[in-house]
Amino acid sequence: MNIIICGTGQVGSSIAGHMAMDNDVTVVDSKAERVQRTTETFDVRGVIGVPSHPDIMEQAGAKDADMIIAVTESDEINMVACQVAHSIFNTPLKIARIRSRSYLNPLVGDLFSPENLPIDHIISPESEVSAAVSRRLLVPGAFDVVSMSNQKGRIVGVRCLENCPIINSPLRYLTDLFKGLNITVVAILRGNDVIVPRDGTLKMEEGDRVYFVCDEEHMARAMASFGHEEPASRNVLIAGGGTIGRMVAADVLAQIENSRCTIIEFDKNTAHEAAHDLAGITIINGDALEPEILEESGVGDADTFVALTNDDEVNVLSSLLSKRYGAAHTVSLVNMASFVPLISTLGVDAVINPPAITVSSILKHIRRGRIRDIHTIVEDKGEFIEVEAMPSSPLVGLPLRKANLPKHIAVGAIIRDDEFIAPRGSTIIEPGDMVILFASREAIGEVEKLLSVRPDFF
Repeated sequence: MNIIICGTGQVGSSIAGHMAMDNDVTVVDSKAERVQRTTETFDVRGVIGVPSHPDIMEQAGAKDADMIIAVTESDEINMVACQVAHSIFNTPLKIARIRSRSYLNPLVGDLFSPENLPIDHIISPESEVSAAVSRRLLVPGAFDVVSMSNQKGRIVGVRCLENCPIINSPLRYLTDLFKGLNITVVAILRGNDVIVPRDGTLKMEEGDRVYFVCDEEHMARAMASFGHEEPASRNVLIAGGGTIGRMVAADVLAQIENSRCTIIEFDKNTAHEAAHDLAGITIINGDALEPEILEESGVGDADTFVALTNDDEVNVLSSLLSKRYGAAHTVSLVNMASFVPLISTLGVDAVINPPAITVSSILKHIRRGRIRDIHTIVEDKGEFIEVEAMPSSPLVGLPLRKANLPKHIAVGAIIRDDEFIAPRGSTIIEPGDMVILFASREAIGEVEKLLSVRPDFF
């Protein structure tokens, strides 16, 4: 496919890296240093200029483009770039990142339509990030949580602490110890390595970050098997009263019974706006890095402290401070992907990386056809992919133990007629099944061969 990516910030460059292996990719940005960095890092072509200008789009090859992905820092440039691609170059698929709440207001929903602004898919980072944070609050013992296949399957990332009851036990004993538990361990992050279990002999170690797939109904038992029985966070303290902070606070009150939420906001005007928007929520104007403000906010009684300011350093340091002053769990928003591995070792329980979340949202639309959903795991070390099994797939009709599953790929779950099936060696995938797969970063391309998805989906 011929793909044009407008914007080479963290999201644009990440998308370029994902798509460059099997597609002709051109990146466009008005900042020459960003274009140079991206073209030197990945096998892509670069064009310097404003992405919404027709002549720049022509230089980028818009006449032959199959897709445009507009993820610059400007909503207006993203929208106009899609309009230009549609009206002048007849580009088939147009995706735009839109951040302003004004544009996303349901009352102006008709704005994005073929007759007005012809954008096929809108990506809202703030909405995606707030949803990710809310999922962590519902399952505070996990560092990563996402639902797939119409909420039937849960993908969970959990850390093995010293009190984990199954440390140093072979994986095959997991279902023996917890009878009837529908769970499949598909990946273990140990240091910088991603381990995909090939049989039941592998043992989990203290400090491992483990990804498993389980039935929604078995979520509590699955977490308990790893030593995590924390209830949903009912007393939440949030640092940052901007768009994401307000959305998370509203989600807490709407989704968790008998919950209480407090927001710390440094900027006085933003604090007033938050107080106006959020009835029933305490807003404190102050610095989340000051112990006195944290104590005044009740940090010692907080089930979870969530740092959602625009400053990565403030988020990390305030999370560490809140843990010191008594918060049970901490969640920190960090934009710099290179910080994530370090922060995970400092004591922050969960890290939210907005660029990675946005990339997952975009890939879900790019890899169309039989692929229904995609979730990129922490540090971009692999992907969970939900895909429909086709009759021609080499996985269909054979017991999984005879399917010659490629290295670094694991089947996490099968959804058949709304039934969750935890795969075992004797399990047979049937045509039409929804299959949740995990593939480490280097093996993502192999998924196409497994389930007969056309190469141009990748």
